[in-house]
Amino acid sequence: MRLVTWNVNSVSARLPRVLELLAAEAPDVVCLQETRVSSDAFPHLPLAEAGYQAVGHGLGGRNGVAVLARDDHVLEPVCTGLPGEPRPDEARWVEADVDGVRIASVYVPNGKAVDAPEFAGKLAFLEAMAERAGELVASGAPVVIAGDVNVCATDADAWDIAALHGGTHATPQERERLALTTAAGYTDAYRAIHPDEPGFTWWDYRGLAFPRGEGLRIDQVLLGGGLDVALADARVLRELRKGHKPSDHAPLLAELTG
Repeated sequence: MRLVTWNVNSVSARLPRVLELLAAEAPDVVCLQETRVSSDAFPHLPLAEAGYQAVGHGLGGRNGVAVLARDDHVLEPVCTGLPGEPRPDEARWVEADVDGVRIASVYVPNGKAVDAPEFAGKLAFLEAMAERAGELVASGAPVVIAGDVNVCATDADAWDIAALHGGTHATPQERERLALTTAAGYTDAYRAIHPDEPGFTWWDYRGLAFPRGEGLRIDQVLLGGGLDVALADARVLRELRKGHKPSDHAPLLAELTG
């Protein structure tokens, strides 16, 4: 299985780039975040023409998640929404089964600022994600949780950790709660393959952050239920951060054998 996760920063604005990804990489599964469309406005038709089926969860606004699967796979919707999430009016979690593998696409809240009400909501969401992650592993089935987790798990995941001091994404509170999901029985696919490479997946549009290498690694593919033994490769598709109308995130690809 070739699985990609990508915060597209609007699937409508970035649809040509999504189709470019599908044509270039032919992934089996794609998890999208920040689709920014309601479920009934999701672009099923152009994706179907490209050979992909999709399960989307969108309520409009700046959120929205989806799971895509190539037509030669069986895609079965499971649920939308995360049990216990603090803002069920935001579309940040969707689950589907693809050939017997449970796939969850997640878009963790940004948190805004450590003294903002949104930060407490982010911590609560991470706690709910960890709870659900544990339930999925306990089922005994293979599971993937992939998406924009909006947390730098370690100092190595930021170009300059001092630049984030006092801000979100690298606080002990966020890291501790994200670690609860990993501790439930998951492997960070990129770090398992590249223990020493930064692997940045996000760069600000402003200040030439991308060419200057000023990025963050905030997108992850987490493997549970024994899938870690099938991990063959993981890499960031940096070329898709370039070109016409890119997202501020690059896709992250994980390859599983068997």
